[in-house]
Amino acid sequence: MSVSANRRGFITGAGAFGLASLVSFPLQAQGLGDLLGRGGGGGLGLSSILGKATDSALDKLAVPGAFYGDENVRIGLPIIGNLGGRSGGLLGSILGGASRLGILDGITRNINDAAGVAAGEAKPIFRDAIDDLSFSDAPGIIREDDGGTQYLRRSANDRLHSRLEPLVDSALESAGVYKTFDGLADEHSFIRDAGLNRESINRSVTDQGLDGIFSYIGSEEREFRKNPLSGLLGS
Repeated sequence: MSVSANRRGFITGAGAFGLASLVSFPLQAQGLGDLLGRGGGGGLGLSSILGKATDSALDKLAVPGAFYGDENVRIGLPIIGNLGGRSGGLLGSILGGASRLGILDGITRNINDAAGVAAGEAKPIFRDAIDDLSFSDAPGIIREDDGGTQYLRRSANDRLHSRLEPLVDSALESAGVYKTFDGLADEHSFIRDAGLNRESINRSVTDQGLDGIFSYIGSEEREFRKNPLSGLLGS
């Protein structure tokens, strides 16, 4: 066998061994983030893991109908006092009539579509927040299968909320949600009296949308930790 053939065989074997080692040793024990990391995260590559998880989560939620189609993250009508809630049942019964319930269902769909549009535009916001993390509790983050997501939420939730609100506001405007609520408020004064306005609608949708986004990010992070090569091969 030629020297070059021997060398090719050695390189192939070494590559296979390295790949097998990467799969065999868990992220928590071996610091897989060190091998996959590109950039910050205290050298642990957690920023890379979170970046991949966030991009994937936002891509999924940006698909038309994704928010509404998943009952676990579906955004309900804004709560006004003791009215509304996720189902909107009480608000619907007070407004009365099948036609009104149809209107409310249409509003709910529009709200969820608007949240999906905002999610599709939110990648730079989340990337900025991830880049700013210090990962000061790296051991704790690595121990939990969604530790990076939990840490991101603890550290950057308020900042993410404030930067997501304008995107949600613009999407709700474009979807006609504010116009519809204004029309209902003109007919039913209790809606405005209860504090349901543009600001409260935006805040409620942003709150619920952020809950859904973090739920998806956590799921993506857990999947990446279970199958780290999927993230590596897809990069």
